[in-house]
Amino acid sequence: MTIRALRDDYHGEFKDSLEKFGGAQLVYLGWDKHQMFCSSRAFPLPPEMRFQELLDNVMPEAFGQHPEFTQIDWNKAQWILDNSAFQPDHSKSLTELDIGHKSLLRLVTPELTGYKGAGI
Repeated sequence: MTIRALRDDYHGEFKDSLEKFGGAQLVYLGWDKHQMFCSSRAFPLPPEMRFQELLDNVMPEAFGQHPEFTQIDWNKAQWILDNSAFQPDHSKSLTELDIGHKSLLRLVTPELTGYKGAGI
């Protein structure tokens, strides 16, 4: 994700730059129309993590407490990466999929409307 200062003459140190995370990168995860979560959640993830590992290990930690989480049909899940439609290959790493430091990955589940329809 590109960072742009409000002023061209700003040259400060970024406290959340990639080198500050010891080999991990921040990835923001969001689940559209699921208001139980007020915003996306940030996770420090290894760039070599496979997308399937993200689904198996990170997504349950991020969203598993939602009553609809167990109803997700991962084969029908839609994804948005940094505001563009995204079709992940589950066998590839985050790096291979161009999921970089401070990327925003959003899950869309059209068949699920949030707790008691709150996302409609």
